Amino acid sequence: MTAMTRLMLGRTLERICKGVLLLCLLHFVIMMILYFDVYTQRFDLFSRFNNGRNGSRNNVSGAAGNGHHFYYYNLSRPNATLASYLAPSVQPETNQTPSPKPLPPCPEIPPGLVGRLLIEFSSQMTMERVQKENPNVTEGGRYTPPDCRPRWKVAIIIPFRHRENHLKYWLHYLHPILRRQRIDYGIYIINQLGEETFNRAKLLNVGYTEALKDAEYDCFIFSDVDLIPMDDRNLYHCYDQPRHFAIAMDKFGFRLPYAGYFGGVSGLSKKQFLKINGFPNEYWGWGGEDDDIYNRITLNGMKVSRPDVRIGRYRMIKHERDKHNEPNPQRFNKIQNTKNTMKKDGISSLTYRLVQVKSLPSLHSGQHFPGS
Repeated sequence: MTAMTRLMLGRTLERICKGVLLLCLLHFVIMMILYFDVYTQRFDLFSRFNNGRNGSRNNVSGAAGNGHHFYYYNLSRPNATLASYLAPSVQPETNQTPSPKPLPPCPEIPPGLVGRLLIEFSSQMTMERVQKENPNVTEGGRYTPPDCRPRWKVAIIIPFRHRENHLKYWLHYLHPILRRQRIDYGIYIINQLGEETFNRAKLLNVGYTEALKDAEYDCFIFSDVDLIPMDDRNLYHCYDQPRHFAIAMDKFGFRLPYAGYFGGVSGLSKKQFLKINGFPNEYWGWGGEDDDIYNRITLNGMKVSRPDVRIGRYRMIKHERDKHNEPNPQRFNKIQNTKNTMKKDGISSLTYRLVQVKSLPSLHSGQHFPGS
């Protein structure tokens, strides 16, 4: 190798070494810049954290309620970046309350039913006692289960006149029964004003009409005020067919008096009620209207459903027959003509005059003249 060749090779190696040294120096400068930049940011971060912590302490010690917000930086979060610490996500404050969780449907057979009940009328009963026993019943005799959503909204309608003592016992027993049954209900006492001959079926039509002015009921239970169920498994709601509840009264020896009997306590959905044009308005005095209603049901292609005879037992409050409620001498002829009269005599032809409405803690009461 000549001297010239060795000289050229040496210069080349020298240039390469200088280039490598320059690159190393440049790399060192860049690393130092990055190091000091990161160090400055981390120092600022901890400064914010310490200020926030001190601010929190100040807030707890004596500045509570001053509206300051303090952020906590969790430096141990996995996969976190410095930017995420410096810009933490904060949920905006709002005064809106979360929407309530929808209630589940009420069970078909409610838990907590007692079964056979002891019914007696010897103890003295007052409205004050009834109200005290039923604090969850609101004005107008309204109650809705707090823990489930009932299938039906039930209006319980009682035709009434001069039966105040019976009403106290009825409310005393029925309110607890209906609550255990998880019924969404309102109670309507339909009082016929004056001393004209009593018209039970027309009062039931009035009750249906007035209840719908108060709420969107889709089920209607029609009950005499002197009948108390002896078993809370006799559920007061509507069924696929019109329902007869009082199938075994004590006055009939706890037996159904005859196959077509539909008296005492019955129930129809709004659709069923309208299908039969409600109840007849022309039965003045005692008897016949229940059989007319039974005829309307069967003539419109429906059947009466009933509970088991062991469950559908009722006790009647003993009483003398009311004045101006004598047996209707025309009832047998009217019953035979139900097919001809039911389309023109019923809810579609109802006329009455509303005199007074009262909403009491345990019931909703209305007084009506039976005429137009």
